[in-house]
Amino acid sequence: MYARKIIPNLNCGLDLIGEVLYGKWKIRLLWFIHQGHQRPSELQRKIPDATRRVLNIQLKELEDHELITKKIYPVVPPKVEYSLTDFGNTLIPVISVLGQWGDQNEDRLRKVILKRMGDETIDSATHEEELQIADSLLKQENELQTD
Repeated sequence: MYARKIIPNLNCGLDLIGEVLYGKWKIRLLWFIHQGHQRPSELQRKIPDATRRVLNIQLKELEDHELITKKIYPVVPPKVEYSLTDFGNTLIPVISVLGQWGDQNEDRLRKVILKRMGDETIDSATHEEELQIADSLLKQENELQTD
């Protein structure tokens, strides 16, 4: 098991929420569970870039932080479902506002993300390649919104 070397700073709300939501897939997991995707296999299909191991770790952390609950049904093969707790449901409006902010600033965010990926990559990319990269990012974002 991983042992933390640095004790987290828990003196303000931003530090606390960062500690709870730190993880590449946690916000998406919360959103998809909110939308009714409760089985691990459904969540894996919604986030295909994440490994099953990483999703399981982040689901366990969300459960430890009391944002979700895990129900194991006594059947063969085992059936597992996740659901938001009342506490977890309080995050959904916050996540929704973050998504709206991303939508409102989509072009600018895409530009800075592509720039951060490496100026040399973007400089050497043709305009068509830039559009393909941007289109790929847009498709991923649209999947989050429609699901």
